Amino acid sequence: QVRLVESGGGSVQSGGSLTLSCAASGFSLDDYAIGWFRHDPGKEREGIVCLSTRDGTTYYADNVKNRFTVSDAGNFVWLHMNNLKSEDTGVYYCAADLSGRVCRQDYPPFVGSFQSWGQGTQVTVSS
Repeated sequence: QVRLVESGGGSVQSGGSLTLSCAASGFSLDDYAIGWFRHDPGKEREGIVCLSTRDGTTYYADNVKNRFTVSDAGNFVWLHMNNLKSEDTGVYYCAADLSGRVCRQDYPPFVGSFQSWGQGTQVTVSS
């Protein structure tokens, strides 16, 4: 059974750091695209980071570039978040695109392209 589980969310003050983890089971993360999405109530789910584990291609949304970094090892993907801002508040989801598509450096991950989703982890940044 394909499963993704996020962890590492919490509350932090503006300027602080958090690292989110995404643990995959039931399949290998090798050769797939992993997306990180953020959902703020009242807004659409936003694709902020994408990682193609096959070739290392990454995408970062402008509003997280130079503050967030994605890494992976084995069946884990991490999202390292630094210099957090209040607008980073939201529920963070990792998702896997099992179709074989790869991330594009110039195009955000699209919600509809990802078939397997974690349950989400809440990040709250207070100013």
